[in-house]
Amino acid sequence: MAFPELLDRVGGLGRFQVLQIVALVTPILWVTSQNMLDNFSAAVPRHRCWVPLLDNSTAQASVSGDFGPNALLTISIPPGPGLQPHPCRRFRQPQWQLMEPNTTATNWSDADTEPCGDGWVYDHSTFASTIVTTWDLVCDSQALRPMAQSIYLAGILVGAVVCGYASDKFGRRRMLTWSYLQAAVSGTTAAFIPIFPLYCLFRFLVAFAVAGVMMNTASLLTEWTSAQARSLMMTLNTLGFSFGHVLTGSVAYGVRSWRMLQLAVSAPFFLYFVYSWWLPESARWLLTVGKLDQGLQELQRVAAINRKKAEGDTLTIEVLRSAMQEEASGDQTRARLGTLLHTPGLRLRTFISMLCWFAFGFTFYGLALNLQALGSNIFLLQVLIGVVDLPVKIGGLLLLDRLGRRLCQASSLVLPGLSILANILVPHEMGVLRSSLAVLGLGSLGAAFTCATILSNELFPTVLRMTAVGLGQVAARGGAILGPLVPLLSVYGPWLPLLVYGVVSVLSGLAALLLPETKNLPLPDTIQDIQKQSVKKVTHDTAGQSILRSTWL
Repeated sequence: MAFPELLDRVGGLGRFQVLQIVALVTPILWVTSQNMLDNFSAAVPRHRCWVPLLDNSTAQASVSGDFGPNALLTISIPPGPGLQPHPCRRFRQPQWQLMEPNTTATNWSDADTEPCGDGWVYDHSTFASTIVTTWDLVCDSQALRPMAQSIYLAGILVGAVVCGYASDKFGRRRMLTWSYLQAAVSGTTAAFIPIFPLYCLFRFLVAFAVAGVMMNTASLLTEWTSAQARSLMMTLNTLGFSFGHVLTGSVAYGVRSWRMLQLAVSAPFFLYFVYSWWLPESARWLLTVGKLDQGLQELQRVAAINRKKAEGDTLTIEVLRSAMQEEASGDQTRARLGTLLHTPGLRLRTFISMLCWFAFGFTFYGLALNLQALGSNIFLLQVLIGVVDLPVKIGGLLLLDRLGRRLCQASSLVLPGLSILANILVPHEMGVLRSSLAVLGLGSLGAAFTCATILSNELFPTVLRMTAVGLGQVAARGGAILGPLVPLLSVYGPWLPLLVYGVVSVLSGLAALLLPETKNLPLPDTIQDIQKQSVKKVTHDTAGQSILRSTWL
């Protein structure tokens, strides 16, 4: 394996890597804000029908007698769920008889009601505006709200497929720069769009770009870092998502208008687009596809930043050509998606990696949906998700280098699965215990995300790495789309959704044990490297069996 030695000569963990982690992880905070934006921009405030007696000053002036707002509300709006004013119905005519003593609307179930033909009145005490209040996504149109979320998730799914392939073909840094620009322009445009379908379109484009940012950030960090420091770099990358939850809750608390909030989380990407031109392309990718001149320039540039200019100057095209002889062969540039599925050493890695990503997205969104049902302060809840995530990911970093990637990935999926299954047996009256199990599961899933990110980048060769990462993102987003639908199974039994979440997580964790261990191994650059690793493993296992046999004899 040649590239690790080249990276050691120019610095695999130095000043350049510090600058790179700051430059690449800062946008991840705002990527999280885009992902979590619908918790605030699409929040549903309390609402009721518009009625003349309450909302038209002329009609109010014509009312004889001293009737306060509550009395006018009683005679205009029938009671709904929880005896609150009905959000979607109003009386056709004011029910003055309801003002008589000992009379309630429940005694007038035959009262003539009608849909909200003149619009709705919203409670603006929490949010000045949301997309729900702007486009009246309530009552008969309430299905449009989750549809907007599904369109966003579909954008990440499509972006993962396209950006993964494009990054392997055109380069990591180039796709990252484009993704920053697309996120900035599409997000800013979405803040000013007056039509809901166009809003969904531009949110789809934002999500498409977000997938490119997440994938190429992880690959650049991985491919410019030595094997010993990769787990540290990837943990710092995933910590960006944790701080992003805190940032999202804080910004949303201060910005209560959805248009201004959308603008606030999109505008920073213009800055990231500008400085991304400074970021170097992955030298590992450049050398793998045969672009030795550019690879040499990037290596010497990094050597200068790491104060190893003398070592960088010793590198020449001849040195690179000799060291990367396998990568320069013509077969490497023809690696395609089918290679992942038809190569024996890669097929199992691909399927299990996708299964782990699917289980993460599926279970995380299932737990998040249950947390939202608690009715807590939505701003505080968003912050707490990030706060809980921080120590878990830091602890996961310590375990990754001690227990290894494979065992950490398996345990980080099995543990939340067991927590969910245990909740089936806990009575609803024991709310503290149920909440504790849910928090334990959510925290463990934070470690699962870290492990899956690291494994996805270490399991696959450079020529196919972004394609494989893209497939993982597709699986994760597919799980994210399906996860919130599982509670519909509760009509067959309240325990059934928890059983599905738990079984998927546990089985995926056990399947992760079939993956090879990648701790402290150099990144594979070619398919031949994967095959060599498999041969070494078989040789090692055979030697071990021979030694054991000779000992017994």
